[in-house]
Amino acid sequence: MLIKVLKSKLHRARVTEAKLHYPGSIEIDENLMWAAGITPYEAVTVADLNNGNRLQTYVVPGEPGSGRIVILGAAARLVRAQDTVIIFSFAYCTPDEAGELMPKIVVLDENNRIVEKP
Repeated sequence: MLIKVLKSKLHRARVTEAKLHYPGSIEIDENLMWAAGITPYEAVTVADLNNGNRLQTYVVPGEPGSGRIVILGAAARLVRAQDTVIIFSFAYCTPDEAGELMPKIVVLDENNRIVEKP
């Protein structure tokens, strides 16, 4: 049996832009992706702390070091620029593997700079 567990999260990311007319996804600064162990085109869940909305989408890499977190496509109706979000990534593993997994929690400041990481 496999269970779905938290693999990593970008905690308190600030959305820098939201573009409605774009194929749906979320653009994340590639350095932030690397810090959290998120791979290009990986599925993620985004939780908006400003309005409570949650959505699932996939990640496209953004310019390294830019601090960009851009909501793309229909999700731009749920999350707006300047909103604070948590971006979760998950893994499927056996219960034994889950017992050994330590999620990477990367905490960001208001400019999407890393202030705490594992």
